[in-house]
Amino acid sequence: MSIMNKNRREILKQTTEVHRANIQKQLEQRLAAARAKGDRELIRILEAEASYLS
Repeated sequence: MSIMNKNRREILKQTTEVHRANIQKQLEQRLAAARAKGDRELIRILEAEASYLS
């Protein structure tokens, strides 16, 4: 494997990890807001989404 190909794979891996972390953080913020509002249906949906992502 060439060095350039290896670097591309590493960048893709890092980008994927950062993207997933950002999605998780945003989901946690949305869930906290739904809980603060007492929106049970939205909480249920977001918890299902969190389960799907883990």
